[in-house]
Amino acid sequence: MTQITAILIGWTADKLLGDPERLPHPVVLFGKLIAAGERRLNHGKHRRMKGAALAVTLIAATFGATAGLIVLSGMASPALRTAVEAVMIFYCLAGTTLIKEVKGVFAALDVSTEQGRKQVARIVGRDTSQLTDNEIRKAALETLAENLSDGVIAPMFWLLLLGVPGMAAYKMINTLDSMIGYRTERYKRFGTAAARIDDAANYIPARLTALLMIAVAGKPELLKFVARNGKRHASPNSGYPEAALAGILNCRFGGGHYYFNEYFDKPFIGDNDRQLTKNDLRKAATVNTLAEAAMLVILIMCRVLVA
Repeated sequence: MTQITAILIGWTADKLLGDPERLPHPVVLFGKLIAAGERRLNHGKHRRMKGAALAVTLIAATFGATAGLIVLSGMASPALRTAVEAVMIFYCLAGTTLIKEVKGVFAALDVSTEQGRKQVARIVGRDTSQLTDNEIRKAALETLAENLSDGVIAPMFWLLLLGVPGMAAYKMINTLDSMIGYRTERYKRFGTAAARIDDAANYIPARLTALLMIAVAGKPELLKFVARNGKRHASPNSGYPEAALAGILNCRFGGGHYYFNEYFDKPFIGDNDRQLTKNDLRKAATVNTLAEAAMLVILIMCRVLVA
């Protein structure tokens, strides 16, 4: 039952505080380790093999270090173990910060298009310098849907399967993909393993996220829409939560954009290419919050049954 307590404390802390800007964050450390490894290894021959070695080593080290920390804290006292697990769960969830960032994009657009471009660049990887107002809104809402899976449902899924060490290892996987898992000239060989591991780790969570979104929106008729449109995305996973939100909002996501000065043509998801509004933001934020709450209930119920 101590882990249930840790889950509730960690989840509540994320709801109240979001990502702590003034505190050291494990993902920042993950990023520094990945960047250092990439600078050292991403050159010369055997880049694909070296990238795979870096990814596997960092994922295994994260799992092992987290497990070791939890065991050592448990040897000191059960209360300390609960506290350590709660802090790790708090750091691994990003639901509150994500919604806050997307709301910030819509608020920036009230000031100017240029401010909107600067704000959305904080949460997307594409080139935002030429985006229109509606493309900025689309980019923000696409990210909201995709990162509901990456930042909330997937970490909770791996917490359910492998405990806090599995949750932390997933965050390393996701950070690896976000930094080196691109098909650009620089990363297309070195980041292959990172991208494939991330695809595998998110396969079930992405589809589970779409199901939860449809369920909390009360629109089971969207199952066929999501099944048809989810596979249109270049990613084997991201299209499913994006398709779920596109169906719920009756809008169209996708289309080509520039990433790191290279153009990537992406299929459209949905058919109604309409102007998005703040009402769409409110609806999307509500769906995200309810889907996260539903996953929390599932997680706790499973833990209770196991206990």
